[in-house]
Amino acid sequence: MSLRLGIDTGGTFTDAVLVDDSKQIVNAEKSLTTRFDLSLGIDDVIAKLPAAALAEVTMVSLSTTLTTNSVVEDLGAPVCVLLPGYTAEQVKQSGLLEILPAQLVVTLQGGYDAVGREHQPLDDDGAREAIEKLREQVSAFAISSMFGTRNASHEIRLKQLVTELTSMPVICGHELASSLGAPRRALTAALNARMVPPIKELINSVQKNLKRHAIDAPLMLVKGDGSLASLENAIEKPIGTVLSGPAASVIGACRLSGLDNAIVADMGGTTTDIAIVSNGQPELCDDGARIGDWQPMVEAVRV
Repeated sequence: MSLRLGIDTGGTFTDAVLVDDSKQIVNAEKSLTTRFDLSLGIDDVIAKLPAAALAEVTMVSLSTTLTTNSVVEDLGAPVCVLLPGYTAEQVKQSGLLEILPAQLVVTLQGGYDAVGREHQPLDDDGAREAIEKLREQVSAFAISSMFGTRNASHEIRLKQLVTELTSMPVICGHELASSLGAPRRALTAALNARMVPPIKELINSVQKNLKRHAIDAPLMLVKGDGSLASLENAIEKPIGTVLSGPAASVIGACRLSGLDNAIVADMGGTTTDIAIVSNGQPELCDDGARIGDWQPMVEAVRV
């Protein structure tokens, strides 16, 4: 018999469930969430499951409130945002100055027009100077060029510079969203970059937990649309895991109730999330998930 282990770290409790091949629950346990270090609560709840059953686990999926709460509670690692072609008004519209110190939001000469023609050459020297100046103050970099979804050359060049000059994580706006709307894409890239260090730390801790309990199985993270992400994808694009908790709740509620049409309310320790399920499918956000005061360009369950 092969089993799958599902783990959910909520605002108050951390739950672990073992499910067999026929999708029946074999074991379920609960522990308090240790918000100062989520891995401690995860380790505790795994320890409550039968050791013999853990040896049969072939896949582990983790849904977490870590990324959602980092947005709602304005947490996350310090990041630098490089913005070729952005005006001061566009920076203001993005909301970046509400989550980051002004010195970490760097506008540069560059950017493209609506059809992907270079508006101005990229200021390579200015970018290099900014990266070298700020690399000791941040944990990651985010890049968003004006009309970067029409021509990503400046974003790609800046990513190369960051990689050459630092060993830090870096993400480009065009890697996260294909829609126009430069200010929101810049915010999306910045929020994503802020989440990389904490999600990487969580994943490393959970992997150690699994090894300690002799669980030799791939670890996947639940995304906000209910699908699963590989570790590599989750570390590079953690913003995709925003609302993974509500997504898991919606899927679980539908499975347990057997209903194709329902309103699902998930009352967690930090937020209360309500979603609508029609014809067996939760509604998804076409224009990006709203989390607290922000609406980054990320597909997730509409809550």
